[in-house]
Amino acid sequence: MKFAVIIPARYASSRFPGKPLARIGGVEMIVRVARQAAKAAETVIVATDDERIMQCVEANGFKAVMTSEKCQSGTDRLAEAVAALDIDADVIINVQGDEPFIRPEQIEQLKRCFTDDPEARIATLVRPFDKSLGFDALFDPNLVKVTFSDTMKALYFSRSIIPYIRGREWKEWLDAHCFFTHIGIYAYRRETLLEITKLERSSLEIAESLEQLRWLQAGIPVNVAVSDYPTIGIDTPADLEAAEKALAGM
Repeated sequence: MKFAVIIPARYASSRFPGKPLARIGGVEMIVRVARQAAKAAETVIVATDDERIMQCVEANGFKAVMTSEKCQSGTDRLAEAVAALDIDADVIINVQGDEPFIRPEQIEQLKRCFTDDPEARIATLVRPFDKSLGFDALFDPNLVKVTFSDTMKALYFSRSIIPYIRGREWKEWLDAHCFFTHIGIYAYRRETLLEITKLERSSLEIAESLEQLRWLQAGIPVNVAVSDYPTIGIDTPADLEAAEKALAGM
């Protein structure tokens, strides 16, 4: 089975314009992501809508492809890149362009979802909620919660806390149940990737603004693997400062 990593990266961002070219430890964020991905995949491609990002990526020895500014999501950008390029891969792994500390071990986990389960169509990662963050952090709607079956298939993703713990005070919930949060890295069989981008937005997706609910609502299973590695996504300049501190502590 052959795997390829495609990293979607767009220049425009309401909270952090030009984010992929922001430097962490003197290295552009998109280059750091590509370097991490290359530790676990022979094929690494950046799919972007901006010439500056493309030039930066190519200047650092990686392949890039231009995609439309009209792509509504990273998944759409991946599908456009796959359709435009003759990529020799059975499975496409979507590594977010704002995850400069993604671990190669996490990419390997996603690979195993497909090698261990020949029927797998989509896979993603989850991790146990860090109780040290406190209960208030669990309420954060930007921290997506997930439940999954005993066979490691996602049941639901939500910005709300799931599951609800009946008969317990909220302050006791962290001790009553192990909550899991979503890590936004995906892998798709090539044909499934092209299929899901043709689906209409679903009612659950619209309600929660989570595209993975479109796939579940369409009856497409999503395999999950549990990762213990924390991730540091960069959404704002403040996140960039935190990333610089994290890098200094490594």
